[in-house]
Amino acid sequence: MFVPSVFAAEATPASWSARCATNEVATIQGLECVFQNIVSVALALAGLAVFLMLLAGGLKYLTSGGDPKAQESAKNTLTYAILGLVLMVAAFLILSLIANFTGLKDSLLNFTIPGGN
Repeated sequence: MFVPSVFAAEATPASWSARCATNEVATIQGLECVFQNIVSVALALAGLAVFLMLLAGGLKYLTSGGDPKAQESAKNTLTYAILGLVLMVAAFLILSLIANFTGLKDSLLNFTIPGGN
């Protein structure tokens, strides 16, 4: 079965899966798992939203029937969908660049609470 990389075990560091799969008493370090899950779901939903906007924009453009207002609306939908995708990719690249230049790759890209295991 195909599993998207956002939800795959390989998409998260091995230490996260070990920390998040315990049956111990909840601690403040449990927020690391909650935050990681929220970010994973938010990224998946953002990708789905971009896909649906592209699909809707294309369908609106195809069914515009030569109406200039409908074509303009479809072009705006497609433009905003592509702009959203570019902004998501740019945010990830900027964060990765900052992490690589500052040497904080592990601590900047992985949400950890100091003092955790």
